[in-house]
Amino acid sequence: MAELTGAERVHADAEARGLEIEVIERPAARSLEEAAAMMGITPGDIVKSLVVKRSDDTYVFALVPGGRKISWPKLRALLGVNKLQLPDASHALAATGYERGTITPLGSTTAWPVVVDESVVGRRVSMGAGEHGRSLFVDADALIAAFEATVADISDPE
Repeated sequence: MAELTGAERVHADAEARGLEIEVIERPAARSLEEAAAMMGITPGDIVKSLVVKRSDDTYVFALVPGGRKISWPKLRALLGVNKLQLPDASHALAATGYERGTITPLGSTTAWPVVVDESVVGRRVSMGAGEHGRSLFVDADALIAAFEATVADISDPE
């Protein structure tokens, strides 16, 4: 069987989870604000899927809205660890099967735990769709339920 593309993996995983998503094509954006304007949403409606490496070489997805950044002290406390880091691009690709800028927990080659910043609860959000030039829209609460994600305050304003 041929290997699935990133977008195909996203769709297959969403379907398997009973999660409704909408994938759109969009031109590359030079900034968060430009990307949001292209899609007719606010920067805070764009959720970054960050893959975070623990010291035991396992990972976790941290989903943080635009205009916010990971609060390392809050995330370390939540996970009960004293060291976390953002891996380089090659390790992020190896951990998820996705290049930076396309990362999403949907269709990841490994099903790492998902932690979602509490500020996205109750919103319809946009996020990476497994390939450059695409974004997906999803109900954040449905995404949280589909992944049995942990919801917590893990971010600070940028």
